[in-house]
Amino acid sequence: MTAEKITTIDPLVYGKMVNAAAAKLSANAENINKLNVFPVPDGDTGTNMALSMASGAEYERESQEKTVGLLSKATAKGLLMGARGNSGVILSQIFRGMANSMADKDNLSARDMADALMEAAKVAYKSVMKPTEGTILTVIREAAAEADRSALASDDLPTLMEKVKAAAQEALDKTPELLPVLKEVGVVDSGGQGLVMVLSAFAEVVLGTFDEDNLKAPDNAELDQMVSKLHAGAQADESLNPEDIKFGYCTEIMVDLATGTTWDQPFDYDKFYDYIADKGDSLLVINDDDVVKVHVHTEDPGSIIHWGTEFGSLRKVKVDNMRDQQQAVIDKQEEENSTDQKQQKAPAEAPEMAVFAVASGDGVAKLFDSLGVFKVITGGQTMNPSTKDFVDAIKQSGAKQAIILPNNSNIFLAADQAKEMAEVPVSVVKSRSIQQGLTAMLGYNPEASLEENESAMTEELATVVSGSVTQAVRETTLNGQEIKKGDWLGMKDGKIVTVGKQLVQTAKALLEEMCDDDSEIVTIISGKGAKSKDEKALEEAIAEIDEDLEVEVHDGGQDLYPFLLSVE
Repeated sequence: MTAEKITTIDPLVYGKMVNAAAAKLSANAENINKLNVFPVPDGDTGTNMALSMASGAEYERESQEKTVGLLSKATAKGLLMGARGNSGVILSQIFRGMANSMADKDNLSARDMADALMEAAKVAYKSVMKPTEGTILTVIREAAAEADRSALASDDLPTLMEKVKAAAQEALDKTPELLPVLKEVGVVDSGGQGLVMVLSAFAEVVLGTFDEDNLKAPDNAELDQMVSKLHAGAQADESLNPEDIKFGYCTEIMVDLATGTTWDQPFDYDKFYDYIADKGDSLLVINDDDVVKVHVHTEDPGSIIHWGTEFGSLRKVKVDNMRDQQQAVIDKQEEENSTDQKQQKAPAEAPEMAVFAVASGDGVAKLFDSLGVFKVITGGQTMNPSTKDFVDAIKQSGAKQAIILPNNSNIFLAADQAKEMAEVPVSVVKSRSIQQGLTAMLGYNPEASLEENESAMTEELATVVSGSVTQAVRETTLNGQEIKKGDWLGMKDGKIVTVGKQLVQTAKALLEEMCDDDSEIVTIISGKGAKSKDEKALEEAIAEIDEDLEVEVHDGGQDLYPFLLSVE
């Protein structure tokens, strides 16, 4: 069911546009994520843009303002606070530009909308130190230019928005011609695709064609949020004996329906659900026409996996031993309790200066803690913290000055935004990896000034070569090299330099690329995917490269990356 075309954007229509954009990004986040050029677990563009837009929409809904100008200001503030990843930050700047232009508007005409998009493009380009064509920037610029041309020709708002939508799509389609890496991999720019979704939602609301029923497809954020709540209830109680957990395996599967070689029956929700319901509890089953996603606690994960294959091909399988996880919760709580008395005797005073580092993995967090980091903000490759996460952490610390170590280039812009919004002076040391962040801490001196620390810590970044090993999440061709899903990838300072079928051999090949005659120390940070035998084999491989190299091994506990490596 559709509405009539709209000729003026009043506050009600504006709200519908913003929330339609949030819904459309959420529903399409997974597809946007698949456009990632590098076949590695990354700070997913679709997820980042969806979460950023959702924050903007929430601020808009909660605002009591009655003009488009003031509602746009609330939207921009929400996007800024919720911005995650570089794509989310740039999206927030697009809305900031729109809000600047709309500031004194009660309602919007076609000319007003064109002016807002033109200001959005201007602010977005200014937000990036080195603007690159073939990205989200190209899409907003071309869309704004078309809006201007249309507004000069006619004051018809639906026509303008229809042309903006078409121009954005045309600009997106051309991104592979502007960025060779996109053309080689065979994808369009992911950030640009996200912006096309936003502008399409805007146009559909104005044209009266927006249909919320098309946005009911499940998305990962929805499932993950529900699963996290289930886990919190089932596992966060340190008094629970692991042996008392009735169904010990948290099992998740995602099935592409009616595909592959194993499926032999059409999907029937009730039949599918009832079978799994008999196998455990905490069951979630969500689906659309193409995909079904399952979360269940069971004692027989194999039967769940097999059941899924009868309806299609498995896209995702994840099984966690909750008894082991519960024991880890108990162990951690006991460790924290053992230090409680000491902390109570010496209440923490607000520090003069505090360092905040982004990282994941308990072991990695302990390494940063040992080097003097005040607080580790959980995040990294697939979990980029928002601007608000940084601002809140700094405020809660009570520190008079702060230093941020992003440890990922996709977090730089959010950290820079936090620097501008924090109530105290902040420096951002542009560490691109965990290894660089750890090395930067060697230059930190709590007695030195903020400027001196920023300079010294930045200098340290150049003294380390960072490497990481992970598995390809999809098939692609990059730099002329074919990569299969599941291949091990060795990356040196963020660039894929070696591809292999075995973990240790790939890590060794990577280290050979990282080491030179001046290398002295190799540090291995082992993640959850690395076994003791892998660590020993890698240490032996390092000796084969150069027996004089000093080797340090730490248990990082990070996900997705079995080995983080550094050479100094």
